[in-house]
Amino acid sequence: MFVSPAFAQAAAPAGIGGGIESFLPLVLIFVVFYFLMIRPQQKRMKQHKEMLTQLRRGDRVVTSGGIIGTVNKVLSDTEVMVEIAEGVRVRVMRQTIQDIVSKTEPVAGAKEDDKTEVKADAANDK
Repeated sequence: MFVSPAFAQAAAPAGIGGGIESFLPLVLIFVVFYFLMIRPQQKRMKQHKEMLTQLRRGDRVVTSGGIIGTVNKVLSDTEVMVEIAEGVRVRVMRQTIQDIVSKTEPVAGAKEDDKTEVKADAANDK
C-alpha cells in the first residue's frame, strides 16, 4: 500500500567531450602537489646546497646524525674535517651536514673590526 513500484530509469548517454573532463581532476591534483610539495622541496634543497658551499673553517655545524662540532678543515668539495671534542676530529661528508649553528666572521671583516677598535681605543686615550 505504501510501497510504490520502482521503475528503472535509462542512463544518460556518455558525451563526446567526457575524455578531457575526466583528466581535469588529475591535472588539478598535480598542480596542487607541485605548489604545496615539489616547489618548496626544490627551494629547500637549493638553500641547503648554497649553505654547504659557504661552509668554512670555524663554523659550528650539526650533522644528520645529531653530532655538533666545529669545522676544522675543508678537505675537498665532498669532505670536511669536524672537531667534535677537544682533539677528536672526524672526516664528514659535506652532504651529511644538516645545519650551521653559528657562522664565523670572514677573516677580512675581522681584521677591519680590529683596526676600528684600535682606532677607537686610540681616540679614547687622547
